[in-house]
Amino acid sequence: MPGRRIKKDERATQECAGLLMTERRGLIQALDIHIPLVYYDSMKYLLDFVRTEDPKNSPIFEHLKCSPEEAKILQASIRRYIEGSEECGVVELLGELYGDGEYGYLLHLEKIRSLMELGWLVQNSFHSIKLGELSTLELLHTSVAPSVSFLKLLENGNLDLVLPEITPYTDHLEYLQDQFLRIDLYAKMGAPRVGHGSASAGAGRLQNKLGLLEKRIEERVAVTKDPIVVEEFFKEKGLDTKEQIIFLALLKEEYTGGEGNLRDMNTLIDIVSFDEYDRFKNRALLEEGSRLVSEEIIDYDEMLNPFGGITRSFFINEEVLHDIIHPQKKKKRTKLKLDMLVKEQDLFELIDPKTTLDDVVLHPQTREILEALLKQMDKKVAARLKAWGIRPKAGSLTARIIFYGPPGTGKTMTALSLAKSLKRQVLSLDCSKILSMYVGESEKNVRKIFDTFKDLAQKSKSEPVLLLNEADQFLSGRSTSVGSSADKMHNQMQNIFLEQIERFEGILIATTNLLENLDSAFSRRFNYKIEFKRPGRIQREALWRNMLPKNAPYAEDFDLEKLLRYTLTGGQIDLIVKNTAYRVAAKDEPLFTIEDFIAEIEKEREGSFESEEKSMGFLK
Repeated sequence: MPGRRIKKDERATQECAGLLMTERRGLIQALDIHIPLVYYDSMKYLLDFVRTEDPKNSPIFEHLKCSPEEAKILQASIRRYIEGSEECGVVELLGELYGDGEYGYLLHLEKIRSLMELGWLVQNSFHSIKLGELSTLELLHTSVAPSVSFLKLLENGNLDLVLPEITPYTDHLEYLQDQFLRIDLYAKMGAPRVGHGSASAGAGRLQNKLGLLEKRIEERVAVTKDPIVVEEFFKEKGLDTKEQIIFLALLKEEYTGGEGNLRDMNTLIDIVSFDEYDRFKNRALLEEGSRLVSEEIIDYDEMLNPFGGITRSFFINEEVLHDIIHPQKKKKRTKLKLDMLVKEQDLFELIDPKTTLDDVVLHPQTREILEALLKQMDKKVAARLKAWGIRPKAGSLTARIIFYGPPGTGKTMTALSLAKSLKRQVLSLDCSKILSMYVGESEKNVRKIFDTFKDLAQKSKSEPVLLLNEADQFLSGRSTSVGSSADKMHNQMQNIFLEQIERFEGILIATTNLLENLDSAFSRRFNYKIEFKRPGRIQREALWRNMLPKNAPYAEDFDLEKLLRYTLTGGQIDLIVKNTAYRVAAKDEPLFTIEDFIAEIEKEREGSFESEEKSMGFLK
């Protein structure tokens, strides 16, 4: 075996690989009783373990926390390892020890699982599968090898974390170095703790290391005279231990330039959870109403994952991060609440959206386009565009969007829901307010829209969405004959609007009922034009089911299928349900019947339905 090369594996460290390559021949000689002193001094724990008949007599047995029978399996595994076989099949390993009788080694498969859960054996095959996904019998045809932890135990005789003496922290970077080591230990404990419980010896060893490290941090902080900025921040915000761990994990990502492994919501929850119940409970630490999010300590981006779901990636807010990284350079804070600023003007209405795109019933094609649009608004996309030179300026992504379609198809509600998905407030403007009977006033008001919006956004340091509702008069074709003063004023107003759209930075959504009247110059300025079609049968059914009163009495022969025959928009269905409810509530014996709904449908169809008051959209 001496001439056989040992395979390299991600699991082995360079230190272990180098040790095996240079000292294997000496170890084999030592096992033949010819023990050179240099090898015995460095490998005495290994030699004692592999040569003893009863593994309980080995100095490292107390650290293994396993049974004597399981220790014998480890003996067989490490013998094969130092003889040149880095991995061996479970069948061969158990057959060597328990081969007598018909398949008696099958009775010892649980010992292999136990040693893997303890962290002493690992799968070393190319197609390895997570232990929790394997049945005990499936382990029979896997290959295992001694883990790095087991090799270090054999080399050093223990796995204790060696800590230097207690001294004050010289600066906050030295403090963070210890804290980031602490986060590494929490991350290592996370998956085994949630997947297999916290009682295993492997978890116990990590817990012991973590306890020593946390005590050391506490003692060093106690003897440090100068305030440590992160500790002061924790006290100021009143963060508990779990909130501190989440914050430190995100801070580690910022300092180390990580690939985002600790930013994922599930990963952050894992490192502060001990079991599935704890994991479920700890989700509240990262929800909208949590202290970390509501007090703007951390924030998150939402992205579409390959399976169509939404994933959250967390990060520390810019101002908080600045104060931590540059404690001597306090950033001026002039941020004002947007709602307070809006009260000082009468042009915009401030809206805090309550629904996301998941709550809105949309035509499948419209939903697909909106989800693609949401993905393109991710900060990573903006960074890439800037790097490619497509978007030279820094800051948030600019998007000018038109929602067009018949009234009641959900344009306004979707605009608000899109803003909610982007975690933004909305400054909404009813465009009819801009029209003025005085020549010249409308042009001034067009500039006022964008000047006021920019001023509010800058003073609040926020990035609201600008929503221009019913923008038909701005977007319609310009008059080619400008004989009247009204035509001239209209063209001037549109030219100013066109100029402002061209210069706009941020997210602007305009809604209109008639896209065919759109001036071609405006069409070029909007990079997203999204049609809102009348709902199909499937969407109408979803709308009816969600809008019908849940606790109301219905006739026994009430048949929703009869209502689905009418091609109504979401806004129409909403109005019909409300009108029918008023009709039924006035009866001596209130009972919802199909006839009541059909009567309201026919009444509205006879009128000018399209001219009804605009609908705010419709919810699932």
